[in-house]
Amino acid sequence: MTENVTESLTESLDELARELDRAHVFHSWSAQAQPSSLVVASGLGCRVWDHAGREYLDFSSQLVNVNIGHQHPAVVQAIREQAELLTTIAPATVNLARGEAAKRIVSHAPSGFHKVFFTNGGADANENAIRMARLHTGRDKILSTYRSYHGNTGAAVVATGDWRRIPNEFARGHVHFFGPYLYRSEFWAETPEQESERALRHLEHVILAEGPSSIAAILLETIPGTAGILTPPPGYLAGVRELADRHGILLILDEVMCGFGRTGRWFAFDGYDVRPDLITFAKGVNSGYVPVGGVLISDPIAATFDERVFPGGLTYSGHPLAMASIVAALDAMESEGIVANARDVGDTVIGPALDDLAERHAVIGEVRGVGVFWALELVADRETREPLAPSAMGRIKSALVGRGLLPFVMDNRIHVVPPCIVTADEVAEAMAIYDEVLSTALEGEG
Repeated sequence: MTENVTESLTESLDELARELDRAHVFHSWSAQAQPSSLVVASGLGCRVWDHAGREYLDFSSQLVNVNIGHQHPAVVQAIREQAELLTTIAPATVNLARGEAAKRIVSHAPSGFHKVFFTNGGADANENAIRMARLHTGRDKILSTYRSYHGNTGAAVVATGDWRRIPNEFARGHVHFFGPYLYRSEFWAETPEQESERALRHLEHVILAEGPSSIAAILLETIPGTAGILTPPPGYLAGVRELADRHGILLILDEVMCGFGRTGRWFAFDGYDVRPDLITFAKGVNSGYVPVGGVLISDPIAATFDERVFPGGLTYSGHPLAMASIVAALDAMESEGIVANARDVGDTVIGPALDDLAERHAVIGEVRGVGVFWALELVADRETREPLAPSAMGRIKSALVGRGLLPFVMDNRIHVVPPCIVTADEVAEAMAIYDEVLSTALEGEG
């Protein structure tokens, strides 16, 4: 009897959550008449559950941000202790937690980076990096790729290349170009080397056509995430750096999604021969426990504003609760070897397991990724590479959730992006679910 009453109460809490959501919550990137029925009440590590105790293995890391996993006790405790000491303070003041957070972030940056400008998230990190680049160079244009996502603020969403840019094109001075994507090459390339060479030639032509002296910066995700986890081919990022240097253009690397352990490195660009001028970050720096982002500023750009006012700021820049969560998260990632775990589990477990799935499922056209940052590109036909239809992707997503796995599904792809703490056993559990769903959800297709 007691169990039945408890189950009834918890089910009621789930339904109450849904009712309140339907009545009062306006969701991002959504048609409001199509609400989600998934309720999340709590979580721990790589798992979340609803009020009734239905459990899900989180292989989305929510929005690819919960790198340290859910409810890490050290981070929760740090937020609690900071809240008891000082909940908020104006950004113009000096605060120890803010300085400690900046120090830890700088410790993972390349040489020549000593300053951090804190924001509320990744979008306004990119927004302010664009502003800094324009003010430092005295130029206006920002170049970014069509396959990209940089956030939902004024300039960041126009720098974005996907469909979300089009209804929001109110910012000036943005030019787009095609980055490398060998599986669907815009350049008729057949090898990674060809793709890199031809993509760089295309970028050079765009720079020359736009007028190099008008271009403030090239803004790139080191590894485009939402666009498909498009790992750059050999020499591409170094080539972009050379083009930027040749024409006095700054290079901004967006590490919002791919930074702080996601690729098995502190920054994704650590795996490539490139050094940016500005680095934007958010998400993994504290796993989203408190909203925060920022810009790592190279010394020459920081010096521009030694005597000149930087015309930008946010009420919650360097918020103490966010700063405490960064300190605790980065300390835990170091002491617990979490970044190394992401690298090792990617190399030895996730990568081989996804390759094995691809061997057994013709619907998988390509596997690509690194660390805990992978994509399965699903196709209706491997020869033509026709993307799998949205209706089929919808069935796959529903089937994955129904079997207790939270996926990250975008267009015709499943992004395999668990927290950096994921274990080999949890990967095996997820792979069994992917395998089952790919074997059954598409029955009757074609």
